[in-house]
This record gives sequence, C-alpha cells and structure tokens, in this order.
Amino acid sequence: MADQTKPVVVFRALQLANEQRNAYGLRYNDFARYRKHCANRTHRLRSSLKMTHGKGRDFKKLPPLNTDIIKDGHLQLLLFEAERAWAYSQDLATQALKPENADRASTTRHTATGRFRRAMNWSTQLLSHCQTLHTTGRLSTENLLEVTVYTLVLNGRFLRFRDDFEDALVQLSVARALLDALAATASTSRDQALAVLFADEIGPEIRYCAHELGRAKAYDVDGIVAELAAENRNEIVEGCDVLLEKLKTEGKAAEAGEIRKKLGELSWEGQPVPVRNPELVDVLLKVQEAEARLGNHGKSGTGDGAVSRQPKENRSKKGVAAYDSILLALSDAEEVSRKLSEAQQACSSIAILSGTSSGSSGKGRDIQFVHAYIVYQLLSRRIQRDLLLVSALLTTSKENPHGKLSNISAKPEQVDSRLYPAVVKLLDTVLQSLNQMRTLSIVDDSPDLAAAVEARTSFTKARRCLYLSWCYIPVKRYAEALTLIQHANIYIRETNSTISMITSDPISTAIPPYFPLSDSDIKGLESSLLADSLQFKRDWFAYNGGAADADGKTYKKLLFFNIALNYVELDMDRLLVRAGKEPATATLPERPEPVSDKKPVARTKIEEVRPPTPEPPAPNRGGLSSLLGGWWGKS
Repeated sequence: MADQTKPVVVFRALQLANEQRNAYGLRYNDFARYRKHCANRTHRLRSSLKMTHGKGRDFKKLPPLNTDIIKDGHLQLLLFEAERAWAYSQDLATQALKPENADRASTTRHTATGRFRRAMNWSTQLLSHCQTLHTTGRLSTENLLEVTVYTLVLNGRFLRFRDDFEDALVQLSVARALLDALAATASTSRDQALAVLFADEIGPEIRYCAHELGRAKAYDVDGIVAELAAENRNEIVEGCDVLLEKLKTEGKAAEAGEIRKKLGELSWEGQPVPVRNPELVDVLLKVQEAEARLGNHGKSGTGDGAVSRQPKENRSKKGVAAYDSILLALSDAEEVSRKLSEAQQACSSIAILSGTSSGSSGKGRDIQFVHAYIVYQLLSRRIQRDLLLVSALLTTSKENPHGKLSNISAKPEQVDSRLYPAVVKLLDTVLQSLNQMRTLSIVDDSPDLAAAVEARTSFTKARRCLYLSWCYIPVKRYAEALTLIQHANIYIRETNSTISMITSDPISTAIPPYFPLSDSDIKGLESSLLADSLQFKRDWFAYNGGAADADGKTYKKLLFFNIALNYVELDMDRLLVRAGKEPATATLPERPEPVSDKKPVARTKIEEVRPPTPEPPAPNRGGLSSLLGGWWGKS
C-alpha cells in the first residue's frame, strides 16, 4: 500500500551505472581508474549522509538502515559499493592473466573471487531495500526492474566466473528478458537505447555459456532467452509476471501523461539504422528537432533554373541561416559517434592484446556504420546549404531595382565584381564535401550512390569553370575564359557518361533530395556554355582582333622608364645592344660632346674594383695579460 507521507524515491540504477562507467574509465576498460572513482564517490556520499564510522581509532557502528529514513543517496551508496568491488575483481582477474603474474595467478584469482562475492552482497542489499520501497509505493516498477536486472547480471557473471555455466545461463537469460520488456515499454528513446545497450553487453555471455553447455543452437540468443526466461523468471524474480503487468500499465500512463521523446525512424537503403547508445540518442534528438524547425527551408536547387521553382523565403538569407542549427546538431552527433567508434576500436585492440574477447564486435560494427551515416547526413546538409546560398546570390544579382527577376542573365561586366568569386568559393566548398562523401564506406558499398556522387562532382566542376570564366571577362582575359569553357564541356561529358550508367539515382529519389540533378539542368548548363563560348569569341575579336597579346608590343617597358623619360631622352636600341640582346650590325657613331669652357673630368672606370683593405693582425698575447685584457685594456 502506498505511503503518502514519505517522498517518492527515483533511482535509475542502469542509467547511473552506464553514465559513471563511460565517464570514468570503463569506456577503455580502465578498471583501476573506475575503482578509484567509486571509492571517492562512496566517501563523499557517506559524508553527506552522515554515515561515517567516527574519527580517530574509535570505530562507530552505524545504525541499521530502515525504510523510513532511506533516500536516493543511500541507494546510490550501495550501488557504488557494488561497482567498486566489481571493478576491483575485474582488475585482479585481468592481472592474473598476464604472463608476468603467472607465479601468483592463483592467489590473485582467489582475491578477485572474494571481491566479486562482496559486490554481489552489496547488490543484494540494494535490491532488498528497493523491493521494500516498491511495496510501500515509494519506488516505481521500472526502477525496481532496473535494480533487479543489475543484480541478475552481477550474479550471472559471478557464476560464469566460477564456471557454473548452467545457473549463469539462467540468470543472464532472465535479465535479458527483463531488459527486452524495459525496451518495449520505454517512454523515451533514450531509455529504450539504455535497455538495448545492456542487452547487447550480456548477449555474447549468454552465447558463450550455451556453447560451453554444448547446446546445438548456441548462436540463437533470442531463442535461448525465450525458452529459459519463461520457465525460470518467476522462481528467480519474485512476482515477475505481476511486475511486468504493472510495468505495462505505468508505461501507458506515462505515454498518455507526457510527451514521448521518441526518435524518428532512421533508415538507409530501406534498412533501419541501429542506434544503441543513450548518448547518441540525445544528440540525434537535437538533430530531429532542428530538422523539424527547418521545415520548408530544406529544399534547394542546383542551378539558375531551380531558383524560380522555390518560394521566395527559401531564397532569402533567413532560409540559408535556417541550416545553422541543424549543421550544429549534426556536428555534435558526428563528434559523439566518432568518440564511440574510437573507444570501441581501442577496446577491441586491448582485448586482442590481452587474449580475451570483447564480446561486442556486432556493436562495434553498428557504431562504425552509424558514424558513417551521420557524416553522410552532415555533408549532405552542408551541400544543400551551400547550393541554396549560391542560388540566393545569383537571384539577388538578377533582381532589378523594382525587385523583379530579369529574364536574361546579367553580363559579367554589369554585376558586382565580388559576386562570381564568391560563387566559385561556394562551389569549391561543395566539391570538398562531395569528395569527402565519396570516401565514406557506406557510399563506396553502394555502386549507384557512388556513381551519383561522382556525377554531381563533375557537374559542380563544370559550373565552377563557367563562373570562373566570367571572372576573367571584366579584365579582358578572353583566352583564359575560353580555356575554362573547354574544361567545363569535358566535365559535362563526364557527367552524362556517369549518369548513363546509373539504374536509379538515390540522391534525386531521397526525401528530401539535397542535390537534385535532372536532364534539363545538364542541358541548360550545356546551352549556357555554348552561348558564352560564342559570346566570348565575339568580344575577343571586337577587342583586339583575337590577338593573344592584348597590347601588340614585343616588349613591355618597366615602370621606371615611364618616370625617367619625363626627364631624360632614352635610346632603347643602344640599351638593347649594351644588354647583349641584339647583335651590333654597325659601329654606332659617337655622340658629339657639347663644347664647354670647363676642363674635362676624368671618368672613373666602372670595371675598376677597389681591393679590400687588409685588417691588421691581432696581437699575439699570452699569459695573464691575455686573460685580463678586458680589465687592463687592449692597448
């Protein structure tokens, strides 16, 4: 019967254990660090709960802990005591496997068994207090089942450590069944991922115990759990069926009473993307919220023709800025998934070196796939934002002062000189994102997707060459502009060749398509290249008749000569002869010198080189005077 006078205790055993393990060393299997953290945490909890054993040498026995005064801090203290003993036992068991400790391996393993038994004692006390709180209505059924699962997992691992595989298989199977029930009735995606995470951890242990018992289908973990859990769950867990019914009732009430933070279904090529980590669920929920706020701003075009099909607000700066939040959320998700993937690889390497199995190869494969999937989504959104920004810039340049779009594209001479370099810079960013996307494993595994990415890379290179050629027109560099047009035509042929080999375009059929590419876009770019090439040739011919040298001069005078000729008369032919660039065909007549009354001054020969002045040799001093020369002077 519920006691309304006492406060309700909220204690999430699995969530607390998972957070502390990941934050303090167990992500990299550092049991010594985690044990030290648990010791410090228990000392702080004892001090805050006034449960110390006195000061000095006098031992003060604590009063028994009853239900009336119990709080969540007392339950945390019991949990951290169990975690501390369990971490110490795992550390000792790891040390016993090392070759340098072979002489005392038996003693170390015996000590590890004692510490493991102490962890079971603490967890049993924790479960007893939680059952009492649940009976009085101060603890929810979900919290009680989490503590029950924690105790069953510890008991099953201890029995497996003692090579009692039959009882260990039963304990772990019941724990796995309860975790499946918690995942099915979870009110949030984070709680569901937490239950799935612990279920994945004990799955390999169930398979190992079944294999040691000689079961024919030891690989079928779900079948073993369904068989053993239905037979033994009421014997191991008191009133297990009643607890599961209460769990379903409380789950329905929580679903009706509060908003469920459920993560939308993530799929890749028709298959669901596995998300089995609570940290990853948190950041993906932020991504989902940002995508919901993005709304209609997520549509973008590829070129000038796609601009007219978009609403005006999508082409505005607000539409471009709407991608900032989703790019920030995806960057956080990429960082979390990358750290999880690196931690999984480090744990696998440690397990291989120590000769033990990590038991989580499937989970490691899943987290690597999720990381690649998140990177792909990040790059696709970045491409979408850059293309939308390109469309917004080009649309702004085509608007007349009255705010209407012109039917013809503005000439390079009539627009701001900063426009086309900015567009080229954005297309460079798009190319960088496409090249990074092509190196992803999930893209490389899909031939159609890889070909679609390559086609968009060639198309973007062609657009880049077109806008870069327009940058040369204001400075009358027609040769460079026509060379870029030729390169763009080559990229267009590559695009057509690549698209012809694709059976279906995964990018254009995606929802939403971040880079739609149709035949009309390619043909429109081809017609633009043809028209611009013809126009550039006409402008070049009108400018200087198509000459490669714009000035038509054989040499270019330096700026110095433009200044000097204002004061002196310069004979360029004589300078060329003296420089040795042109052979002298005839002896040049000497220029008559002006008649002057003054006596001629002898000219100094330029070729005369003054010999260097020899330095006087340093006096060779010795003895005390040379040592004390700085004091007595050098004269």
